[in-house]
Amino acid sequence: MSSDRRRIPLRIAGKRAYVWDVDDIATIRAQYRLCGVLTGTLPHLSQQNVFLGVPLVLMPEEVALLLEIDAAVLIDDPKSHIQPTMAELQRWNAGQQDSICAQVAFTETKSARESANAGRAMSDDALRKRKEREERKKAEALRLAEIATRSDGDLLALSEPTPAQAPPIHSDPPVSAAGNQSEPSPSIPYAVVVSAPSSSFEWYNPSGRSYPTLKDARTDGVWDYPSTVEERARCGVFSGLWKQGFFMGGGIKFGGDYLVYPGDPLRYHSHFAASVLVSPISSLRPMEIVAHGRLGTATKKAHLLCGWDDEKQEVSYLSIEWAGFG
Repeated sequence: MSSDRRRIPLRIAGKRAYVWDVDDIATIRAQYRLCGVLTGTLPHLSQQNVFLGVPLVLMPEEVALLLEIDAAVLIDDPKSHIQPTMAELQRWNAGQQDSICAQVAFTETKSARESANAGRAMSDDALRKRKEREERKKAEALRLAEIATRSDGDLLALSEPTPAQAPPIHSDPPVSAAGNQSEPSPSIPYAVVVSAPSSSFEWYNPSGRSYPTLKDARTDGVWDYPSTVEERARCGVFSGLWKQGFFMGGGIKFGGDYLVYPGDPLRYHSHFAASVLVSPISSLRPMEIVAHGRLGTATKKAHLLCGWDDEKQEVSYLSIEWAGFG
């Protein structure tokens, strides 16, 4: 990797690596062939488990690979948020108020425009219906007045409606002593906009908390993957397949550690379900071989057994699939 290329900031929190910038997410996928998993919810979508948004969470193997090829830098995100000053908080609050005012003004303008258009489109129909309602109410009031005139004195004393006593078509809501209506109109809804990248906050300062290498991050306890033989085996297998041009994804749903794609998972189905063996001479039970072979064949995949040699730093591959005989 060229030294002048910008490193992608991976913000570490709770031993997980997050990517909040959409441009960085696109770069990771298009340039480095790493997919990660989108975990953020999107406003106003009913199916929150179908369409997800930022942040992107990377697998530990993907983080180790990006560090290996000098494509990323780790940032201790919690410690990068320092205590804001009163002036910084006031500026942030003023920005929020400006955003709310802009949203309310836009909503009011939009509502007024829609009401005006609706009034022009339905003015004749609305006037006709209002006139019909007024005529019906007037006729009903005259009928009641005529009935009351012919009735006895008791009935006349109890009820003698006239056209002047007919209820109005549109009555205003009662007014309280303070001069306000008893049922105020609902306020205009607005959204509180919080910028996804932490770098937009004035009190965010990652200087001194960035780690370009795994050694530096491990020294400060920010990131320590891989630290065991099993973790090194997973990283070695992941890196080996990635360097051959494959896209990698999680394979737990298909009985493996990874799914191996010949291209972008949005365009291709996976060809292999890969399992990691911590040694090329690791023992496997016959039941495991049969299960891997049959499950892979049932899902139109071959199962890939990947043996990691920690001494030679090499990976050996063996693919199996179920074949019917007889």
